[in-house]
Amino acid sequence: MTDTLTIAPATPADAPALKALLEGAYRGDSARAGWNHEADILDDERITRAELDALLADPAVTILTARDDENLIGCVAVTRKDARLGYLGMLCVAPTLQSGGLGRRLLDAAEEHGRALGLAAMEMTVIDSRESLIAWYVRRGYAFTGERRPFPVLRDPPVTFVVLEKPLARA
Repeated sequence: MTDTLTIAPATPADAPALKALLEGAYRGDSARAGWNHEADILDDERITRAELDALLADPAVTILTARDDENLIGCVAVTRKDARLGYLGMLCVAPTLQSGGLGRRLLDAAEEHGRALGLAAMEMTVIDSRESLIAWYVRRGYAFTGERRPFPVLRDPPVTFVVLEKPLARA
């Protein structure tokens, strides 16, 4: 990563690069180059192109992208759920760049975006077996709500989400 890092909202033209980044960071052998992957839990497509296009077209969703020069190296999505609550999802960094602080920078940018929208809190769901990732979010102020949500696709063994939330009070 160089000093030319920029974080900015995605556009529809970013869809192919976003799709490649998300699949490479979450699934398959390429994801195993980093610590934050689901390759040992899930083997399906992380997001379809149609789902990604729908997110990019949704005015309630902002996907922030991180670029090193012109290379897309990370992203995070913020969805306004209602006047108070945002949802953080799709936080990912290219596997070979993980553990370098970019995930934290994207998380901070997503939270600042939520504050700019006037949101009071940000929630997220994390697969319950991803203990190291949950611990990373807890160290950054997210707390368990006690709620669990089902995974959208039936899996054997079953996969469930824990819900984490953080207040977005101005510092």
